[in-house]
Amino acid sequence: MGSYSASDIRNGNKLMIDGDPCAVLDNEHVRPGKGQAFNRIKLRNLKSGRVWERTFKSGDSIEGADVMDTDMEYLYTDGEFYHFMATDGSFEQHGADATAVGDAVKWLKEQETYIVTLYNGAPLAVTPPNFIELEVTETDPGLKGDTANGGSKPATLTTGAMVRVPLFINIGEVLRIDTRTGEYVSRATGK
Repeated sequence: MGSYSASDIRNGNKLMIDGDPCAVLDNEHVRPGKGQAFNRIKLRNLKSGRVWERTFKSGDSIEGADVMDTDMEYLYTDGEFYHFMATDGSFEQHGADATAVGDAVKWLKEQETYIVTLYNGAPLAVTPPNFIELEVTETDPGLKGDTANGGSKPATLTTGAMVRVPLFINIGEVLRIDTRTGEYVSRATGK
């Protein structure tokens, strides 16, 4: 992987900092009244998720990280690993451990496409699509006449995720969920 000059780093670039792959969240070029210009870079560690800032002199060279975001289809779990298959036609399969999957585990649905971040060929993180359609497996009985603004109740989905839904939702209905917030959006309209 190549390297970047501190002043050429852009948001979204992936860098190797202290041996860990990091994503650039922000790069601020600072010219103090006295002394050499520098860049204040906000980074997120892709392994731990920790966010912090670090400063580099403008001419410093920083090594790029060998990290790739790839679209992959979720296949199954064997209890230890979650298996994904590349959708680019190579059918290459990768097993992600629970650490890599993280909170995305409650949105894993077979044959759904996810963004899998690969570091040195191994899954580092799994990002679900912004919206996903899941079936309700458990909730209190629905009440006729209730509108979307009439209150909410907890519902369990096929993946085990718990979301708040309007009172008129029944078991067996397919719902559209925003995976970023974990909130109910609407009933699924079907494809």
